[in-house]
Formats: sequence, structure tokens, C-alpha cells
Amino acid sequence: MSDVSSKQIVNETQRRRRELLNKLPSDCVVVIPASREVVRSRDTHFAFRQDSDFFYLTGIQEPDAVLVLAPSHKYQELLYVLPKDPLQEVWHGRRLGCEQAQALSGVDRAYELDQLEPQLLQLLNGQQSLYFAFDQHPEHEAILRRLCKQLADTPKRAKTAPQALCDIRPLLHQMRLIKSAFEQQQMRTAADISAQGMIRAMEITQPGRYEYQIAAELEYVFKWAGAAGPAYGIICGGGENACILHYTENSAPLRDGDLLLIDAGAEYAGYAGDISRTFPVNGVFSQAQRDVYELVLRAQEAVLAAIKPGSSLPELTNICLRELTIGLLELGVLSGNLTDNLASQACRKYLIHGLGHWLGLDVHDVGYYDEQGTPTKFVAGMVFTVEPGLYFAPDDDSVPAQYRGIGVRIEDDILVTATGYENLTASVPKQIDDIEALMAAAQAKREAKREASSLDQASSLRQNMTEVG
Repeated sequence: MSDVSSKQIVNETQRRRRELLNKLPSDCVVVIPASREVVRSRDTHFAFRQDSDFFYLTGIQEPDAVLVLAPSHKYQELLYVLPKDPLQEVWHGRRLGCEQAQALSGVDRAYELDQLEPQLLQLLNGQQSLYFAFDQHPEHEAILRRLCKQLADTPKRAKTAPQALCDIRPLLHQMRLIKSAFEQQQMRTAADISAQGMIRAMEITQPGRYEYQIAAELEYVFKWAGAAGPAYGIICGGGENACILHYTENSAPLRDGDLLLIDAGAEYAGYAGDISRTFPVNGVFSQAQRDVYELVLRAQEAVLAAIKPGSSLPELTNICLRELTIGLLELGVLSGNLTDNLASQACRKYLIHGLGHWLGLDVHDVGYYDEQGTPTKFVAGMVFTVEPGLYFAPDDDSVPAQYRGIGVRIEDDILVTATGYENLTASVPKQIDDIEALMAAAQAKREAKREASSLDQASSLRQNMTEVG
């Protein structure tokens, strides 16, 4: 659910299509299909999720549609959608139809899907290039190849097929890498809803509850606040489960004395939030947990201080690795000197994932991380995560005993600005004192509620005994 107006969406998607058209040669055709519904089992389907590229250019959430861009055609923007069908709509939900699809997307013309192939045959004839996301939409790719072959096989009728088959993704994905002011606002909302869920998770966590109960509360908060739901599978890893990076089983009980690592984010208006926090199940960090947590937090803070236009992810990674290496030497996890450990990247044994990733319509969003071997430099409008972590396997004898089985990750969503950065998820506590205070306040509320309930029951019992007497 989104409170964005239809006019805003139309203006934004029209702007994006014009920008893409301006990057294309005039003698080409671009075909961008929507997602199709996917069978979950027998005659039930997975929840529909629109193809991000199609959504980026149209704002349309309906399956099976196709966007065609034809720079040399009278109508440059053509949208093909499912026909209105009262019987199908009674069973499966309302369809947009041509008129509403055109109004919601702002394209030049909209047609029913049965017009796609005959019109594509005409549009492709005489064009030099066909742009498409090859190997991603096999059914549409088969149609396009058949139409191109049909044109190539009829040269005597003055028909010619495109000579170049080009991948549209490099152009389109570099556009998606820089978020407009409109997109930035959607991502602030996605981050804010994600933060609400994470704070609530901290408040309700206590020994004896289960990982899946915390995950359920997160999803509830996301949807209640207007998000479509989680942007990806929620990770709730208690104790040793935190050392499994993409742990989504979420089935274990939460034990007193363990940490809980949560990695979760809401999807709002198509855009993903992505937050990680690690906190004690009982609300108080042990000394060993505090040692590891403060090291990860120190590394993240050092990275955040270096973010500005012109810096890059590899530069930030080097800062992170240096801080972690220094700390691991101090904790006795690593031995030797700093220079040798940095050269061998010895801390990578305990940080096996990257420092972060692009964020947007996809949680691992599109866009180059380097171009021809040169790291991509940050510019205003880029959004990415910063998520250092340390994971000490429970059976790793090379790690001091007090740290084994501890996994810590701290992740925030960062928008690059003209002068530095904006932390979109800063409202979620991550200082140890703030986390412990939040959880202590929640525990005090639970105890006060239980006490009030006990007093009410006692009062009711006395009243009943008085009436009987």
C-alpha cells in the first residue's frame, strides 16, 4: 500500500521512460515484460511480485503485461495488458484493462495482449536493434526470436529483421542505481517501517519465546504500517544460528544468555528496507558479547564517517577490515602483527560476506560495482547498506572459548547526499546502553501489566466472596 498519488507515479514513470529513450538509438525496439504468476503447488500460486524493471518503467502491478518502446514509431510507448474479463475477475481479482492501464502508467497507447505479436512484427520490421533482457523471460524471448526469424525469412517482401540483439539491462540498471527525489522518499518510508518492526522485535524478545514468533511480529508490524510485507525472507537467528548468514528456518527457542541476530526489512511501494540488529535475548549483554558487538559497531562507525560523494565501496571495505583486524588482535582471536594480518586479510575468516550492497526495488539492487575494473564512485542519490559482522563458529578451536558461537551483524541503509550521507535507519538503537534501556523498559511494562492483571483478579475474587457472603 502506498500513499503516493497516481499523478506522482505517472510523472515519475514518464520521466524514466523519456530518460531511457534518450539513451537509445532511434532505430530500435525495446521489449520489457512483466512478471508472470508462479505456481506454488497444484492450483495455488505464490504471492505475485512484479518484475522490478517493468515496475520501474510503468508503475503497473499486473501480471503478464508487456511494455514496448519504439523510438521511431508514432507512438513511442506501448503497453499490452490482459483484457477485461468479468468471469476471470470474479475468480482472481480485477484487471486494469487498456483504459486504466494507460491512465496509471501515462504511456502513449495501451492494447490488449492479443495485439502484441502482430504489432511487434510491424514494429520490428526495418529496425536495426532489439533490446531485451535475454535469458530472463524465456517465453517472451521465444516469441521475439520467432518473429525475427519470420522477418528474416521474407526478404522478398521488403521485410528485414533487427541485426543486433542487445541487452537492455546495462542501460536500465545504471539508471536505477541513482534514486530520484521521488524514490528517495519511498525508501525513507520503507526504512521507517522496517525500523518500527525492528524496535518492536527488541521490545518483545525474551527467553522462552521462539524465533518464528519474533519473525511473525515483524511481518505484522510491516503490514500494519502499510508495507506489502517483508522485502525478503526474515532472518531471526538466536545463539549459534546467528552464524548462519541466510538463516531463515526461524524455528528454535530463544535461550537466556544468547544473542538474537535479526535481518529484516519491509517492502513499501516496491522499495526494500534492510536492517540488521543483534541484541541479547534477556536484555543484557554479557562481557564476551559486548566485546564482539562493540568491535563490529566501531567498524561500522568508522565506515560511516568516510561516506561521501567520490568515495567507493572498496575504500569503505578497507576501513572496515582494518578496524576489525585491530579489534580481533586485541581480543586474541588473531595473533601476529597488524601489517601481516591486513595483508593476508586474516579477519575474512570471520567476515565472509561483503560490507554492503546497493538497495532499491530489489534488496540486492542492480547497478555496477565497478566499470572496467574501476570501482564505482558514490554520487548523490545512491542507496546502499553498510553491514559489518563477525561470526565465530561454535566448534572453532582457534577462537577463544568465550566467543565461540557468537554472531553479530549491524546493518543500516545509507543514502549518499551532496555533502555526505543520510542514515535512513538511524532510529533503530544500536548503542549497547540504548538497546539495554529499550529492552528494560519493555520488560518493566510487561511486569507492570502482569501485576495490574493480578490485582484485578484478586479484587474480582474478593468482590465475588463478599457477594456470596
